[in-house]
Amino acid sequence: MTNEIPELSNLQTIRQGIKVRKLVDRIFEIVALGSLFSTLGILLVLIAKLLVEGGRRFSNGFIEFITSVPDSNPEQAGIKIAIVGSFLVILVTASIAVPLGIGAGIYLEEYAKKNWFSNVIEINISNLAGVPSIIYGLLALGIFKAQLKLGETIITAGLTLALLILPIIIVTTREAIKAIPQSLREGVYAIGASRWQTIYDHILPASAGGILTGIIVGLSRAIGEAAPLVTIGALTFLTFLPPVPFAPKPDGGFVGPFAWLFSPFTVMPIQVFDWVGRPDPGFNVVNAGAAAVVLVLMTLSMNALAIYLRIYFRKRVKW
Repeated sequence: MTNEIPELSNLQTIRQGIKVRKLVDRIFEIVALGSLFSTLGILLVLIAKLLVEGGRRFSNGFIEFITSVPDSNPEQAGIKIAIVGSFLVILVTASIAVPLGIGAGIYLEEYAKKNWFSNVIEINISNLAGVPSIIYGLLALGIFKAQLKLGETIITAGLTLALLILPIIIVTTREAIKAIPQSLREGVYAIGASRWQTIYDHILPASAGGILTGIIVGLSRAIGEAAPLVTIGALTFLTFLPPVPFAPKPDGGFVGPFAWLFSPFTVMPIQVFDWVGRPDPGFNVVNAGAAAVVLVLMTLSMNALAIYLRIYFRKRVKW
């Protein structure tokens, strides 16, 4: 009996400890769910507010709103120039940031020697991913505009946003490649493949879902940025589109294939920024709300595409 009493006491202590841990887990679960639903609730309230305010502009025709140029009359003003500008700027951004980001991620993960120098580079890249966007605008103002004399053009905006999302793409590329099991590399090396053949034929296809997700998330951030573009002097009111490549000129000849790169521009965040600053409620409430709805839809569409691609490539990959 004397030996059984301590064992019974220990058993009760263990059971009490398990109950306490389950209670803590339950409390944490409730707090986490509360945080989730609170965040979603705030987001839904903001989107509903934008829909109510912008819905009055959509009542005159959604297509008409997105195909009209800016105007002094709020009922006739549209976002055609801003949508085209956003598309062209993001095109330049992706053309520069994607190959550089993927290449840098591959080198750092597969080729770079693990020493203090590579550790310093990795730490700095991770830190750059959290730098405020206005800093990139100031950097672009000093280099692309002041030194290279590129002016307030699409190429300047594309380069600025490429610098902004480049660390994001590098980090996500490295993480996607790092997630590939080492056994896959060893199996490919065993059949005589070179390092580049292993990366190109096996590592990149297996990590494509994560890499594409990082690219799209980075581009969706870039499409909503206003601060760096305001810093480099993006126009707030523009009524003409960039020149179409190979279009005939009035004085003879044809427009060059890259002339649009050096054209003035505006983008969706700048258009919203311009309308919000006007005193007329038709601009700062109705039109700004409608443009914000379109911008939110563009961002959500890009993030939905990232989720779809991640699921699609995960289903295709079999270890």
